[in-house]
Amino acid sequence: MEMSPMRNIKKDQKSSARRSRRRVWKLKISLTWSAIRKAVKGSFKPHHFHLSCGPSLKHLSSTRVHQHAINIAPHRAKKNPTKPLAALLLKPYSASDFIDYGDHMTPTKSPRDNISTNWREIHGQQNWDGLLEPLHPSLRREIIKYGEFVEATYDAFDFNPFSEFCGSCRYNRHKLFEELGLTGNGYKVTKYIYAMSHVDVPKWLERSEMGRTWSKDSNWMGYVAVSSDIETERIGRRDIVVAWRGTVAPSEWFMDLKTKLDRFGSKQSRIQVQHGFLSIYKSKSEETRYNKLSASEQVMEELNRLVIFFQERGEEVSLTITGHSLGGALSLLNAYEAATTFPNLFISVISFGAPRVGNIFFKEKLRVLGVKTLRVVVKQDIVPKLPGIVFNKILRKLNPITERLNWVYRHVGVQLKIDKMKSPYLKQDSDLSGSHNLELYLHLLDGYLSKKSKFRWNARRDIALVNKSSDILIEELRIPEFWYQLPHKGLVLNKHGRWVKPGRQPEDIPSPCPNDASTHILAIST
Repeated sequence: MEMSPMRNIKKDQKSSARRSRRRVWKLKISLTWSAIRKAVKGSFKPHHFHLSCGPSLKHLSSTRVHQHAINIAPHRAKKNPTKPLAALLLKPYSASDFIDYGDHMTPTKSPRDNISTNWREIHGQQNWDGLLEPLHPSLRREIIKYGEFVEATYDAFDFNPFSEFCGSCRYNRHKLFEELGLTGNGYKVTKYIYAMSHVDVPKWLERSEMGRTWSKDSNWMGYVAVSSDIETERIGRRDIVVAWRGTVAPSEWFMDLKTKLDRFGSKQSRIQVQHGFLSIYKSKSEETRYNKLSASEQVMEELNRLVIFFQERGEEVSLTITGHSLGGALSLLNAYEAATTFPNLFISVISFGAPRVGNIFFKEKLRVLGVKTLRVVVKQDIVPKLPGIVFNKILRKLNPITERLNWVYRHVGVQLKIDKMKSPYLKQDSDLSGSHNLELYLHLLDGYLSKKSKFRWNARRDIALVNKSSDILIEELRIPEFWYQLPHKGLVLNKHGRWVKPGRQPEDIPSPCPNDASTHILAIST
């Protein structure tokens, strides 16, 4: 039986149509796949961001990178499908970034946001819930601001044992922020705080016999400052700051820190705090020039004056107390007294590398008083584990039994732990002294995003500050160690060609009783 010719034609037409459709689909798929490959390849081809935080120093870029723009890597990375993306990225800073390029250099601080509507949350009203992981940018900026206030107590302190004014501040309070470049923070100092130096304190507080000219009994321990009108508008309230200075090296804590607990408060109180901290905070003597009032009485007298002054003007007032190391411990004692004196005042504490201060009842009392405490600690820093580094760790395993014991030290508040190993710019060693350095804290904070994140690629704070009083930065950056010091170790060449110790200007010589304190409050708004 023969097939009809018409049927053969129809069959050939159907086969041809199928082949045509297949060719079209193949072409579409080929074009689509090519477009995808091109897009993916193009997105990574020239734009390797400078984000790496790897510990290897061999990937330091010689190309200068600015924070306002993401530069292109000088060479294309070789294809390696087994190599993670993080390994292909480059560090953002190299030695050439620390050469002065004039106006081409970028700011060392992130922009300051207006926090007038959420300042309470930023200062811990909800115990920083949701603000630490990841770290909120506004919170990071505020923490660093207060850290710089504490750093000022180190930068302006006269450490020179050959100085007639050893133990004092090198500048009067009107010039402090101007001399240290902190006027941009928008605060003015209203009072200096002094503490006794012959009480139970680390040996570094003891001065040489040369230090008898201005005071043989006292040391400058910090200051009180108030926000200006412009800063008050940005942060949403009149902020009073108390900044407390701390110690120099953690080894001093092992030698000088006593673990004895003393009662703090009334005779019936079960609150106990570390003996040495309380001695520094409460000691006074009528025979001294600067400590006829204790550090506690000096600061509370000034706070009482400032709080009343601004509240009577109808302003909302907050108190932020900050300190590093020993200063962090004094901050908590100060916060306790302030909270009992001003029950309706919003009080927060931001401490850096602070040790434990008191027992469980001290911790609970601060919580009841509404004091909000944020403790910033570096994982490798040993000072926050003191006092009782071994004893407290053993007792922690017996927590259900020991948690109510009034002789066991307890930390206060919320902890923000940062890791020294996250920064690609630091030597990866276990140097205890370096891990306690306040500039290291501020560097790590500036680069912190979250526990699982790498170091922040667009961190702006000047990295050279880390080596100001340490030797922590990697050698490839070529930043001198311990570079913050007076030229010629304080000697100057006078007009007769002699090298001499310079005298201080009359206004920079310490004065225990400034007579213009009330006038200075009125000048804050100018």
